[in-house]
Amino acid sequence: MRNLFLLAAVICFGMAIIKFFAARTPANAPASRRASRKYLTLTAEEAKARLDEAEDVILLDVRTQEEYDGGHIPGAVCLPSEDITADLPLPFGRDAEILVYCRSGRRSAEAAEKLADMGYENVADFGGILDWPYETTTD
Repeated sequence: MRNLFLLAAVICFGMAIIKFFAARTPANAPASRRASRKYLTLTAEEAKARLDEAEDVILLDVRTQEEYDGGHIPGAVCLPSEDITADLPLPFGRDAEILVYCRSGRRSAEAAEKLADMGYENVADFGGILDWPYETTTD
C-alpha cells in the first residue's frame, strides 16, 4: 500500500514539473513555430537563410533610432515598435515577407503581433540582435 502511494506521488510530482516547464517555454524558443500565433517565430539561422534567398524580404529593426544607430543588421529599416499603429500607413503590401527583430526579442514579438493584427500575412519574428551571430553595421 505504501509503495502504491509513493508511486502515485511520484507520478503527480512528475506531471506538475512537466506542466511547470511547458508553461515557461519562451514564445521565441528556437525553431518553434507556434500554430496559435498569427506570425512565425524563426531562429537567427532561419532568418539569415531567408535574407540570403530572397531579395524582396523586408527586414524591420523595431528598436529605437539610437539603438539602430549603434549597430544593426545590414539592410534593416528602423521602425520602432511603439510607432507601429493601426493608423500608420506602411510602404509595403500586406503580403510582403517581413522579418522583425529588436534587442532581445520582446519588442519584436510585440511588433510582429501588431503587424499581423493589421493584416500583414507573412510576418516572422526572429528575436533579438543579441542572438544574431552574423554581420552587423553602423552604416
